[in-house]
Amino acid sequence: MNLEPILQVKDLNYIYSAGTPFEHKALENVSFTLNRGEFVGVIGHTGSGKSTLMQQLNGLLKPTSGQVILDGVDIWSDKKITRQARFRVGLVFQYPEYQLFEETVYKDIAFGPKNMGLSAEEIDRRVREAAGFVGITERQLQASPFDLSGGQKRRVAIAGVIAMEPEVLILDEPTAGLDPIGRAEILSNIESYRKAKNATIMMVSHSMEDVARMTDRLLVLYGSHLAMDAPPAEVFTHAQELVDMGLNIPQVTQIFLHLKQMGLDVDNVYTIEQAVSILSRLKEGKVHA
Repeated sequence: MNLEPILQVKDLNYIYSAGTPFEHKALENVSFTLNRGEFVGVIGHTGSGKSTLMQQLNGLLKPTSGQVILDGVDIWSDKKITRQARFRVGLVFQYPEYQLFEETVYKDIAFGPKNMGLSAEEIDRRVREAAGFVGITERQLQASPFDLSGGQKRRVAIAGVIAMEPEVLILDEPTAGLDPIGRAEILSNIESYRKAKNATIMMVSHSMEDVARMTDRLLVLYGSHLAMDAPPAEVFTHAQELVDMGLNIPQVTQIFLHLKQMGLDVDNVYTIEQAVSILSRLKEGKVHA
């Protein structure tokens, strides 16, 4: 992987209602770097600062202190740069289908590129390419978004952000509320975009299995701080810490944690099949705790 930095967060702090009795520190001294083409997961319990962080990265919220640096430039150094950052760093909110409003799917996907001041030909190219990434057909492009299923609406909303061709794509629970098939399709769509454009993906998710399987790195937020920043395999070795933070852990990690609590050596166990084998032998009395 090309480890070329695309977005850097330096000593980021954000305080809601600063100077009032309702003052709340949402982010404290958060620092990390996103590299071009990287897939980064973000996990943390409700209220840990995940949504606040995402809105800092594309200039929707201005840091109380600290910097968000895109391609070497502070996104708040100039109004024009802040505006450009909102196109270069695409943000897909949770349940984005509720933000659809145009009379056709085509117009909804075209909304972002149109705001960028692109030519009609370039807008058309981007709409059709984005639709292709998320599996929207030519026929569906001419339909009303309100006539589509929930999963299809989700795809349209994601296509609307992809059509701006962001270098960094940030998604807040993109598979929330979808069935297993819909979830797998959306995750496949996101991965297709990443590979085709060498885009950086940051995905907030409560599905530990998804982030364990798909991401290169995990950021763990806890109590407004960045508690961990490491590959998933390393993060999940801290299973008990994650549980203490109120986070679920992948099923395989739950089994490893259970085996470790029983006093068994699981340092060289890497797959759920190995763990199940140990459990089976334990049940048969061939392994002793």
